Amino acid sequence: MPFVHMIRHGKPASTWGDSVADPDPGLDAEGRAQAEAAAAALLALSPSERPVRVLSSPLRRCRETAQPLADALGVPVEIEPAVAEIPTPSVLANAERGDWLRRSFQGRWDEIVGDLDYAEWARGVARAVVAKPGAAVFSHFVAINAAVSVAKGDPRVRQFEPAHTAISKFEIDGERLSLVEAGRSSETQVL
Repeated sequence: MPFVHMIRHGKPASTWGDSVADPDPGLDAEGRAQAEAAAAALLALSPSERPVRVLSSPLRRCRETAQPLADALGVPVEIEPAVAEIPTPSVLANAERGDWLRRSFQGRWDEIVGDLDYAEWARGVARAVVAKPGAAVFSHFVAINAAVSVAKGDPRVRQFEPAHTAISKFEIDGERLSLVEAGRSSETQVL
């Protein structure tokens, strides 16, 4: 069965909680080093597990994390909007996003209050991953939790706390996503 790997982006130069946050920050020096290390780890996989294509959230921190692997493989970074950040309700100011996320992480996907059906959003993340066998998918904390949630059949939002450039491995069986191994965890500012 084919595999797919989801990788959380490297450490960004700023975060949504910063008082002068860049709405689309790139990586800082540590994040760039993490991106290089993630590429090396993925390239060291056995040929049957090594990614052959590279997908990324549209956000800069993911694209920059994906680029070293894409360069090494000689392939383009394909942009996949379905694995972007969780959409924040339009009525919230940027400063309110943290509280909304903290509340959301305590419950289930179908309990999140906002502009859309977040359980369906989580399933959409998983569908996008299933549709890309053999890919390395560079994404975000919440989107990776969405894929893990769907793969495990567990409706809770928080499945684990993926560290920057943590690599989670999934197996694809037809249209079903199965979690093989969650990436390393680390406390994160989001929580």
